[in-house]
Amino acid sequence: MSFFSPEGGLYRFITRFWDIVKLSVLWIVFSLPIVTIGPATIAVFSVTMKMIDEAEGYVAHQFVKAFKANLRNGIPLGLLFIACVEVVNFDFQMFQRDGGMMPLVFGLIALFVFMMGFVYAFPLSARYENTLFRTIKNSSDIATRYFVRTLSLFFLLFVEIMLIFFNLTTIFVGALIGPGCICLTISGYAVPFFREIEKEEGAVIHKQTETDAED
Repeated sequence: MSFFSPEGGLYRFITRFWDIVKLSVLWIVFSLPIVTIGPATIAVFSVTMKMIDEAEGYVAHQFVKAFKANLRNGIPLGLLFIACVEVVNFDFQMFQRDGGMMPLVFGLIALFVFMMGFVYAFPLSARYENTLFRTIKNSSDIATRYFVRTLSLFFLLFVEIMLIFFNLTTIFVGALIGPGCICLTISGYAVPFFREIEKEEGAVIHKQTETDAED
């Protein structure tokens, strides 16, 4: 099999890279009203989790379909996510302005709690139907259960974000591939966790109905 054939490594890499670009641009466009950042993020995860399974089809079509299907549950999740970001940002701004250690400590604690509660929340919403607070709790439960691997995920996400914001050039490139890459990275951890838990009796996820039906 030729490296440059449609079944070759280079072709698969270029195809996957282009899919990531499309997902990132779609996420930016559909998140512009801000209030829709939740459904847009869930839609990206609905595609990237299929990428992990090598089961993705037409990326744009799958994204738009998932976006429409998750408007009702995605908007509250997205707004809560934004509110948590603002809380963490406020603590760090207080630290930069006043220099006291308490805002820094509160900021770090809030950041950790926030990351534990949200790291798997959007992929959970892309895969299952559940209430908002049950989704946050399930994300925290899974992050706690797979704590060491989740810490390694946090490290990878930190590296990706630092690379994106390294300079103006990387910020521009990051806008084109960053959202898709970050969601794909999280999906690479989340999908095996979900599969493992689904096989167990009394699963942490409290699974109801899957929403990422095949086209």
